[in-house]
Amino acid sequence: MEAAKKRILTRKRNKAHVRKRVSGTETRPRVSIFRSAKHIYAQAIDDEKGLILASVSSVRKETQAQIEGYTGNKAAAGIVGKLLGESLKTKGIETIVFDRNGFLYHGRVKSLADGIREAGVKF
Repeated sequence: MEAAKKRILTRKRNKAHVRKRVSGTETRPRVSIFRSAKHIYAQAIDDEKGLILASVSSVRKETQAQIEGYTGNKAAAGIVGKLLGESLKTKGIETIVFDRNGFLYHGRVKSLADGIREAGVKF
């Protein structure tokens, strides 16, 4: 149990360290992600107004229809990223600030970021 607590506290410390410097606006929102064992979630946030501009997750029925099989892998994360990128493009958002939320930029987090880039959004 000690190792699990330490891992959670380390992620929270990393998250606080990044959030001191990263902030989103209406024209360049912050894309925050959360990764659980089974799913991945992403949302574009305007921190100035406190609004969520777009959100996509592997939990939604529409997303699961596009994901074949398990939702907790890199392929599913790439699809979620691509859907979020397309949603942002339809709202006229070209650039974002990527907030990895304390998670390492590796595996599913990297796959989600690549999916957003595939849709044509820059960061």
